[in-house]
Amino acid sequence: MPMMPLPTGGSLTAALSVLGITGMTAYFGLLDVGQPKAGETVVVSGAAGATGSVAGQIAKLKGCRVVGLAGSADKCNWVTDDLGFDACINYKSEDVAAALKGTCPSGIDVYFDNVGGAILDAVLGCIAQRARIVLCGAISMYNSLELPPGPKNYVALIVQRARMEGFIVTDFLPRFPEAYLQLSQWVAEGTIKYAVDVVQGLENATTAINRLFTGANTGKLLVQISPEPA
Repeated sequence: MPMMPLPTGGSLTAALSVLGITGMTAYFGLLDVGQPKAGETVVVSGAAGATGSVAGQIAKLKGCRVVGLAGSADKCNWVTDDLGFDACINYKSEDVAAALKGTCPSGIDVYFDNVGGAILDAVLGCIAQRARIVLCGAISMYNSLELPPGPKNYVALIVQRARMEGFIVTDFLPRFPEAYLQLSQWVAEGTIKYAVDVVQGLENATTAINRLFTGANTGKLLVQISPEPA
């Protein structure tokens, strides 16, 4: 990532989260790949994570209706009450397909996918015509010993003339300063909020990594090995 100074009053945790790779991923994945338009419905999985939480807030700034998916009632409350999403589905306690149809009655125009698997399949069953599915991650499958079967609702891409596209954030490296300046402005204005989940001590790094796969973290997961400089 290009070297850029922290904005006045900025913190290292911001530089490593909302102003770092995860923020850049949300910015370019949503705006360049997803291309949301005011009035459209955007769904974000991993909505309480470092990337999903920022992607959803950017969609709100662009005038979209935003529905998140998260793995606990507390996370869903944070996503709606603090981040301003219009709704959030608890995928661990709700029927995701039914909940999506209830919260997205006109269909899903943009889906920012961080998890893959069954949730991606449920979303495909609810997409609107000309929908854009942004493939950012597939954390539900990273530890699978066998590849899961393909999405059953794949044909919806044909019927709805939709597009499903993956991306790697480093493809946008020359434009990182653009995203950094815009994200910094939004954070300074308070229109983009973020959370960090800090685990203390390098000796706990392995435990920290496992929190990503259990869904225990909210926001950007960091391991702190020394005090943050003043």
